[in-house]
Amino acid sequence: MTIPLILASGSQIRAQLLRNAGVAFDAQIARVDEESIKESMIAEAALPRDIADALAEMKARKVADKHPEAMVIGCDQVLAFDKSILSKPNSLEEAAEQLRMMRGQRHMLLSAAVIYHEGKPIWRHIGQVRLRMRDVSDAYLDGYISRNWDDIRHSVGAYQLENEGVRLFRSIEGDYFHVLGMPLLELLAFLTLRGVIEG
Repeated sequence: MTIPLILASGSQIRAQLLRNAGVAFDAQIARVDEESIKESMIAEAALPRDIADALAEMKARKVADKHPEAMVIGCDQVLAFDKSILSKPNSLEEAAEQLRMMRGQRHMLLSAAVIYHEGKPIWRHIGQVRLRMRDVSDAYLDGYISRNWDDIRHSVGAYQLENEGVRLFRSIEGDYFHVLGMPLLELLAFLTLRGVIEG
């Protein structure tokens, strides 16, 4: 029997990664209050990796509650910088503030995925990537934000590495797919092992 696969996300990038890999799936947005969950976990001094994992699990569980027969993939990404966690920018000013704060510095992206099936989590993975920004000029940052606002407002840290955002960086240590918000290789390996996809 074929097990249906559902991506509990509205992310176009995550969906495109699965499509490009030839994986058949449906997508449903998981309605969870990410900010309040994140804030309460930060108040409890939770580690960034635990926050990413908890958010991914909550998204998977929310959709899995309605589709227990399916394997539901929940994903989330957290940006850890200087003992704080950055979220998606709410304005051009906030995007500029985040990028100016991180320029010339290192930060970490934690990319979590959790799969739910038959009412429980059956797999999880948290990938981490270390990135160092170049010391780019104010003029370039301002131009970058205005040119790319429609895309980067949906991204933690106000950049997308797969587009012009790559020019902001001096070095990247880790898996490119983790930067895009999904531990794709590990996910595909698990789905292949379980016979959900051919391999």
